[in-house]
Amino acid sequence: MSGATEAGAIPDKWGGPAMTTTVETYHSAIRKLVAERFAASGKSWEEAVTDPALELTREDFEKVEAELLATGYRFQMSAVVSLQEEPEKYQAGAGVQNSGNQPTDEQGRLVVGTGQNVFKAKADVTGTARFVGDVETVMALLTEGVPEGTIAVIDDSGGTLTAPILEDFAGVLCMGGTVRSHLGILTREYGVPCLMAAELDGLADGDAILVEYSKPATDAYAERDDAARARVIKV
Repeated sequence: MSGATEAGAIPDKWGGPAMTTTVETYHSAIRKLVAERFAASGKSWEEAVTDPALELTREDFEKVEAELLATGYRFQMSAVVSLQEEPEKYQAGAGVQNSGNQPTDEQGRLVVGTGQNVFKAKADVTGTARFVGDVETVMALLTEGVPEGTIAVIDDSGGTLTAPILEDFAGVLCMGGTVRSHLGILTREYGVPCLMAAELDGLADGDAILVEYSKPATDAYAERDDAARARVIKV
């Protein structure tokens, strides 16, 4: 009885499917595997849960993953290194598009992106876009110093990858996450202006840009409002 609410009734623990393909696939497969091994063991539940011979192994989980990937499904990466090391398992990152159809602002300048503003800064920030997507780039910036006015363009793993140099950025553009993500929290604490879930079109490394960090912060729970998204303008 899924989702039972009658007095004294016990809700079904597995009352509905998970919200993502990955979680549903793993949960279903593991439940099935445990049930099969338990039934085949002939033991009571109390005996089975303490029997090392019935424990799931790495091979069990790898088998579930292989079966999922065999369907054509690919994981979404949360760090560039995932795609670099196991490209056959991951979807390509959204990255920076270049449609050639970028809109212009009131002054005729190209708008090369928008994003969710983490917090309202005192003023917009003008600086240089620098792509920071791997450990080698971070190490170079750590040892040689972050150039003044650097606005870091990073993927969803930025909170961990750029932690040692985060406070040295003039601003951040993250192509993933939301204002509630780890990176959003870190930049807010450091006082570094940041746009999350940035959608970039026509932006290149080294471009001089202005980012509307002075726009009101994005409501993390509101529906998408394109007019409320802060713009990234090529200058």
